[in-house]
Amino acid sequence: LSCQSAPGRGTPAAAARMWPLLISALLLLQPALNLGSGGRNMWLIKEKVHRSRELRLQKHLLENWKALPAEGKADWVVPKEGLFPQPLDHFNRRNNGTFKQRYWVNAELWEHQRGPVFLFIGGEGALTPYSVLAGEHVDLARKYRALLVSLEHRYYGASINPDGLSDQNIQFLSSQQGLADLATFHEFIKQQYALTGKHRWICFGGSYPGSLSAWFRMKFPHLVFAAVASSAPVRAQLDFTGYNEVVSRSLSNPVVGGSLKCRTAVAQAFSRLDRILARGNTSGLEADFRSCQKLNGSGDRGEFAGNLADIVMGTVQYNAEEPGSDIANLCRIMTNQSLGSTYRRLTVLNKKYMDVMGLPCVDNSHRNVLEQLRSTEVKPFGVGLRQWYYQTCAEFGYYQTCEDKGCPLSRWLTLRSQVDICVQVFGIDPGNVQGAVNFTNDYYGADHPASSRIIFVNGDIDPWHALSVLKNQSRSEVALVINGTAHCANMNPEEEGDPPSLRQARQKVDDQIGTWLAKEHPYPW
Repeated sequence: LSCQSAPGRGTPAAAARMWPLLISALLLLQPALNLGSGGRNMWLIKEKVHRSRELRLQKHLLENWKALPAEGKADWVVPKEGLFPQPLDHFNRRNNGTFKQRYWVNAELWEHQRGPVFLFIGGEGALTPYSVLAGEHVDLARKYRALLVSLEHRYYGASINPDGLSDQNIQFLSSQQGLADLATFHEFIKQQYALTGKHRWICFGGSYPGSLSAWFRMKFPHLVFAAVASSAPVRAQLDFTGYNEVVSRSLSNPVVGGSLKCRTAVAQAFSRLDRILARGNTSGLEADFRSCQKLNGSGDRGEFAGNLADIVMGTVQYNAEEPGSDIANLCRIMTNQSLGSTYRRLTVLNKKYMDVMGLPCVDNSHRNVLEQLRSTEVKPFGVGLRQWYYQTCAEFGYYQTCEDKGCPLSRWLTLRSQVDICVQVFGIDPGNVQGAVNFTNDYYGADHPASSRIIFVNGDIDPWHALSVLKNQSRSEVALVINGTAHCANMNPEEEGDPPSLRQARQKVDDQIGTWLAKEHPYPW
């Protein structure tokens, strides 16, 4: 299927008049997220951030729509999704199974003769047309006259067979299969657009797709010229204690409105919470924090503690993604003595979160969490919960724990409680998860990949930066650490309130890409 709609006819002025209407229509095509009351808070926070980013991208397009169609062109197109067949298993030619993978193309900015190809890589959630319409990579594409393409990750969004989430078929979900998908997609686009060796490919991704971006360049250097890997946790780790170490430092960081007083208040609140949970009489907690049900057993108590910790962890990870949802506001609440004890301040923080999310109560049922993860119903939007948890069991670990003395959150965030889900849901023995993590690091090189022309970009507030590349590995493996920014902040379109450190980092990415492309062939960028 073609990735493009039929081109609109008429003058550039007529096209310009229609463009804002089409941008607005794109948002209507995306299904509304039903956050509901079920599931872990971090899952709901990720869904909310995903939706918020879509809205910001829409706003960015509406404010800059005049620059989108190539200047002077009367014929133009709006990106439309395409589907093409992928092998279900790239590594077993006796398996003839396939699935249809979703992609988008935006050729409006492309200089056909020798303009590069910018590939935006999808990850643990559905992609949308905005993946080729707005963002740092699109701003760069406008400058370097690049062809913009994006590929949704297998088993996420609409890129999955109806029976894909069954216990039998989920085995075909892996980063290795995902990289092979990218290689097949490379050949598909090459044929569709008659590309040659002059059209250099540069890939972009953030978070897990950031790792894929670096790994695609490393494993397929003959296909990919360069890569930008933002907030990329390239080192797999079973017990990710470093996540909450960064949370602790970020709560104390005055650059983002934190303080030692704030970090201490958070720790005191969770310490009291843990003491109450240990005693077993949780009726007061259930009322104070508006639990949907009684906390029956250690599983529910662990979910309860985890849901409250998620509010703090999510605020740090996605600091300032939405107005009022940031470390500074969290710390204003947790250091406000007029609200009462630190425990009482935590109840205020929880209520604020629930109000923002529209939750009447918080689902703390461990049984409900297991039921959600066992569900094989395919949903073509939002974050893939069952899929991503499977990948943590089968490849990455990444379990965020709080069992060391320096963690300011609840000690109920244990490694055991999280790896036990691997066997309860997927039949993967907890002992095999460590082996999977070891293999992943051996296969990709962890945080010391031996490659070239990769830019690793991280924010020092983002807890995931602890698993990324933070120092230059060579002259062409460049690491940028941005002071005071959070997860994937550099990937958003430039905004008026961006801090100087973020603007400087984006400029360094731009300069480095320009330098690499200029070595291939002179071009007046």
